[in-house]
Amino acid sequence: MAEIDMTSKYSDSRNHVALITGATGAIGKAIARQMAAKQGYEVVLLCRNERKGREAVQEIKHATGNDDVRMELTDVSRHASIQSLADRWTGELHVLINNAAVTPRRRQETAEGIELQWATNVLGYFWMTQAFEEVLKVSAPARVVNIASYWAGDLDINDLEFKRRRYNNGTAYRQSKQANRMLTAVFAGRLSPFQVTVNACHPGDVNSALSNDLGFGGHESPDQGARTPVWLATSPVGEQETGKYFEHMREARDRFMADKLAAEALYEVCLRY
Repeated sequence: MAEIDMTSKYSDSRNHVALITGATGAIGKAIARQMAAKQGYEVVLLCRNERKGREAVQEIKHATGNDDVRMELTDVSRHASIQSLADRWTGELHVLINNAAVTPRRRQETAEGIELQWATNVLGYFWMTQAFEEVLKVSAPARVVNIASYWAGDLDINDLEFKRRRYNNGTAYRQSKQANRMLTAVFAGRLSPFQVTVNACHPGDVNSALSNDLGFGGHESPDQGARTPVWLATSPVGEQETGKYFEHMREARDRFMADKLAAEALYEVCLRY
């Protein structure tokens, strides 16, 4: 068998393409700006709101001096919207950062009838990784960074959309962040033979619209929250490690990712959407 060339393309002088979902939110925009500030990166902001997206692109270009910043209009809570993005995508993709999340205080559904938090926070990550899997493989070495949280738990695989349970946005959020970590482990196993790493991280306690909807606020700035995701997206650690969970730029033990059978079962459920 031929020896695999493990030389990183991150060491050459060509631009590398990074795609960030939820890029007009507090953490997402900080991630996009920090990525754009690094030499050699083309940054694509994935946004639902065209006006906010265009404003964010101009803000980031002005702040970083990087003209290789653009936006794509996509709703990650809708599979068809993600597939449309993947179908029109041209060129490589070296970094996918799944960040988009919502925490509505009342139960809502997408146009397809899927509970909104589950569709956005979990299926959005799942569909994005699936849709760009082949592009990431061709672009390898490549990385997927999933923004999760240390505030995770309460997953009920028999009631993921709160059709039987009483909806609570905090419980739904905790469930979604547990699911992000579990699915990170599954995708890591599937993509590691192709030099594509998949890791999850907690971004910190950032004061954002999302954290305020959950009733917590937060004591950290968006730039502080962006540090760990950007570190995983650009440092050697993010290329060398896969299937791991990180907090404050350190690996943390994760009991959810360790339960391989439960993670595979969740993956199979997601495939059915």
